[in-house]
Amino acid sequence: MSIELAMPKLGLTMKTGKVSKWFVAEGAAVKQGDDLFEVETDKITNKVESPANGVLFQIMVQPKQEVPVGAVLGILAEPGETITRVEGASDSPASAVAEAGASKPQKTNVPAAVQPSSTGGITSPAARRLARELGVDLGGVAGSGPDGRIIERDVQARHEIIGKIKITPLAAVVVAKAGLDISTLTGTGEGGKIVREDVDRALHPEKFAAVTQAADQGAAQSSCASEPSSVPMEGMRKIIADNMLGSLQNSAQLTLVSEADVTSCVNIINDFKARNKKNKDFRLSMNDVLILAVARALKKHPRMNATFDGQTITRHAEVHMGVAVALPEGLMVPVLHHADRLPLLEIAKEARLLAGHARKGELTPDDMSGGTFTITNMAHSVVDFFTPILKPGETGILGVGRVVEKPVIRDGAVVARSMMGLSLTFDHRVEDGAPAAEFLKTLVEYLAEPALLLF
Repeated sequence: MSIELAMPKLGLTMKTGKVSKWFVAEGAAVKQGDDLFEVETDKITNKVESPANGVLFQIMVQPKQEVPVGAVLGILAEPGETITRVEGASDSPASAVAEAGASKPQKTNVPAAVQPSSTGGITSPAARRLARELGVDLGGVAGSGPDGRIIERDVQARHEIIGKIKITPLAAVVVAKAGLDISTLTGTGEGGKIVREDVDRALHPEKFAAVTQAADQGAAQSSCASEPSSVPMEGMRKIIADNMLGSLQNSAQLTLVSEADVTSCVNIINDFKARNKKNKDFRLSMNDVLILAVARALKKHPRMNATFDGQTITRHAEVHMGVAVALPEGLMVPVLHHADRLPLLEIAKEARLLAGHARKGELTPDDMSGGTFTITNMAHSVVDFFTPILKPGETGILGVGRVVEKPVIRDGAVVARSMMGLSLTFDHRVEDGAPAAEFLKTLVEYLAEPALLLF
């Protein structure tokens, strides 16, 4: 029985989504759990897996089309199942197809003796039986019988052609899984043998085109000539670009910087690690301490814990902390909700879970929504201070630099202390410089004397 692939609702607030890419082509065989397509929202991109084994019979929504949640994106059919295509579906949003009542595929009643092949021709029962015995895909067989009918000799000829093609066992498995026509592949292995890379090249030509282009550019540069490369702005990179540009264009951003003496925090973290080094469930980092300290500082300075929609300033009673996570594809900011209610070890646990979901691509729009303040940490780099950009709508974001041991004067003596750079960017439309500086002062005090967080 065929399955309609619908636009998933990835979060409570999600109303529409966009298919950013399909990972398989029409007619390709897929297994349950294989990546089918990628959904892009205004916050994240998520891969959607196949709900069952089958064949991707039809793609009804092409990449870059935005459709409502629940709209039919494609049809997954059982192997050998005969259904009719939804005409014109790939050229119009799936919502329009659904409204017209045409999204449900209908079974046909074609007798087995004249059952059409995947190429549109007619296959004789004997040819179909032989194809099953020899393992020949009828999709690549040209019919030589009356009206293009596929007969036994066509299947036998196709089998002989395929039999002469050399292919490694691993490449053969990938070809079968992807539903590729082996005769269309060019082998680059020894003696023209098809290897795994040849199959990957056919499945992902854009990837290998980029590699080839990079290699060509390297060769050109070595001969004192260089050519620019072009990378499309899409997916997560485009979401980040749109959000950052929108943030700078629609807010009055100002950054204040200060240094915090985090020697006591470092000592507490090191002592905690030494006491719990055998227990992996107990982990603690400077970022966890920062989340606790910032949450407490925001409770003391609630005007910084605000959002602005262009008309109304909303000061929030609870702290929902955005914690930036750096990924190879870009920066994501999942939200640790009710951070002000959580003790330090619970913050550490929840922050690790969120970061893990981000790295695995398992975040939902709800995980990315509702933030009231954000922390972005570059402590593992060589950066001391920087200018973080506000998450759209929020009033403040704290940029955290590296921890550096420096000589500091304390009580008239020069001592070594662990110092950390802090950069606070805030929306000057919502808050003024003096109150923002007071918030930063409180945070510095909390980090210098973490015992104050107990009160």
